[in-house]
Amino acid sequence: MYNVGDKIVYPMHGAGVIESIEEKEILGQKKSYYIVKMPIGDMKVMIPTQNVDDIGIREIIDEHDADRVFRALGQNCSSANANWNKRYRENMTKIKSGNIFEVADVVRSLMLREKEKGLSTGERKMLNSARQILISELVLAKNTNPFDIETTINNSLKV
Repeated sequence: MYNVGDKIVYPMHGAGVIESIEEKEILGQKKSYYIVKMPIGDMKVMIPTQNVDDIGIREIIDEHDADRVFRALGQNCSSANANWNKRYRENMTKIKSGNIFEVADVVRSLMLREKEKGLSTGERKMLNSARQILISELVLAKNTNPFDIETTINNSLKV
C-alpha cells in the first residue's frame, strides 16, 4: 500500500506523485483509487488501489539508479532486429515491463536508429512515448526539471 506523497511508476504512463487516495463510485461500485499527478503534461491518473500489483506499479528508482540509467544510455547499442515489425513488438514488450533500464534501452536504440536511418511513424511515436516515460521518472528521481533531464539524455547519447 502506498501513501500520499509517494513517488510511483505506472508502466506505459510514467512516474508521478500520489496526491490523494479517494473513494469513488464508478459503474455502481465503490473503490479506492490513488490520484497520481504526473510531472509532465500536467496529467492526473486514477489507479485502483487493489490492482497495483497486477498493473506493475512500483516505487521510482533512487538517485544512484538514475545515474546508472544515464550511463546505460551512453553504452553501445546491440544491433536491433532488421524486421521493423519484430523490433516494434520487442520494444513494446520492454516499455510494458515498467523497467526503467528496458525503457532506456528502447530510447537509446530508437534515437540512434533515427539518427542513422530515420524512423517510421509508429517507431517515432513509440520513441516519444518511451522518452516521456523515461523523463518522468528521472525528473522525480533526480528532483529536477524535464529540460535538464532531456539535456542529460541527449548528452549521454551524444545526439
